[in-house]
Amino acid sequence: MTVEIAIWRCKANFAAVALLIFILSLLFSVRQPAQTEKQAISFDLLVKNGTIVTMDGEHRIFGDGVVAVRGDVIAFVGKSSDFVLGQVKGVTTRLTIDARGKLVLPGFVNGHTHVPMTLLRGLRDDVPLDEWLQKYIFPAEAKNVTEDFVRWGTRLAAAEQIRGGITTFADMYYFEDVIAEETKAAGMRAVLGETVVDFPAPDNKNNETMLEYAEKFLKRWQGDPLIHTAVAPHAIYTCSQKTLQDSAALARKYRARILIHVAEMKKELDDSRAQNGTTPVQYLDKLGILGPDMVAAHCIFVDQTDRRILAQRQVGCVHNPSSNMMLASGVAPVIEERAAGVAVGLGTDGPAGSNNDLDLMEEMDLAAKLQKVTKMDPQALGAKAVVEMATIEGARALHMEKEIGSLEPGKKADFIFIGLDAPNAVPMYDVYAQLAYALKGSDVETVIIGGRVVMRDKKLLTVDEAAVIAKAREFKNKIEASLK
Repeated sequence: MTVEIAIWRCKANFAAVALLIFILSLLFSVRQPAQTEKQAISFDLLVKNGTIVTMDGEHRIFGDGVVAVRGDVIAFVGKSSDFVLGQVKGVTTRLTIDARGKLVLPGFVNGHTHVPMTLLRGLRDDVPLDEWLQKYIFPAEAKNVTEDFVRWGTRLAAAEQIRGGITTFADMYYFEDVIAEETKAAGMRAVLGETVVDFPAPDNKNNETMLEYAEKFLKRWQGDPLIHTAVAPHAIYTCSQKTLQDSAALARKYRARILIHVAEMKKELDDSRAQNGTTPVQYLDKLGILGPDMVAAHCIFVDQTDRRILAQRQVGCVHNPSSNMMLASGVAPVIEERAAGVAVGLGTDGPAGSNNDLDLMEEMDLAAKLQKVTKMDPQALGAKAVVEMATIEGARALHMEKEIGSLEPGKKADFIFIGLDAPNAVPMYDVYAQLAYALKGSDVETVIIGGRVVMRDKKLLTVDEAAVIAKAREFKNKIEASLK
């Protein structure tokens, strides 16, 4: 009996073990495919088949490339052959755009402008800067600049900039809160600075109310994904020492940027030496205003010491070749500034009297040629350098290089398509030379900002262009009448 029980127990144990093995094999057969099965990935936007000009640290260009976007951020950039690999079973997208035969590159960065001045375009040209400001622009602004003027001028500028491939701009003007509203409505990214001066302005009549308005503006737009706020003391020749320091202190209280004109004309340099005993850059440094939160427009009259200080303080500079040429202000030492380690971007300046348009591709062309003829050296500033200044270097000048300026995973999905079928676009031997010297703003076909398509095949999607153009013509008649 004892032997039979032992045998029975052994059989029972064997059956239990067999059952356990069977159960485990079933579980393994169910789970194993889940471990190796490729998973599908979804994106909000997929751009395929384009020539991707990344402007990243390696200046990579992908001839048959892909840009994949999730939310407002780039998730993948690279060759089509590298896109669906590894554990990816398939890709689903909300929107797919075929960019075959087009260049896909980062949106342009307009580092300095005054966008509502589109409504003053052509009001008075061919006069020196100081005369242009004091006799024409300041009086015209005093009589005409209202919230309505600023709103429509910004809409006009948004249409023009988007058409030219500009996705980010830096602005200094009045009623900047209204500019922010219209910029956001157009889907554009911007650094917007409320202007502070030592005389009555269209939106505020004294320093105290200017700074109060600026503070409300800073508070309202903190944390906005498209609007980066700034305080904009106009220049050392329109702001006292106290105004400059108060403006900088306010900006730094809210971790905002400081926008300012610096060393933009010979008179400014001469007056600064006479009144402050030093150059504009060294005067601002003495006041403790220079820093890695400042964007300085123009920087024409800067000597070797100035350039070293600008680099040490990590001030971004913005070169405005059309403006400097049109007003005969001088030629910025761009090559020397870059060699000193200063981040130098490109700007159009205001579209009235100091340029008259908002075409950054024109600025690329002029920036290179201006340095070449000034230095009498055809290699002085090359095509790749000016494309950098319009993209990644422009982003550095605005202290936004971690967010925009190149096509890289993790950065904002701000990019443009440029067509290559126009007569001026062919043949193409070098991408950078084509961008700098042959292609035009009018060749931009599609613009995407933060993953949102704001222009598709040259059709504006976020601005009522016809209404804006009609309103601009109305303002022209009103402004002319006010100056008689």
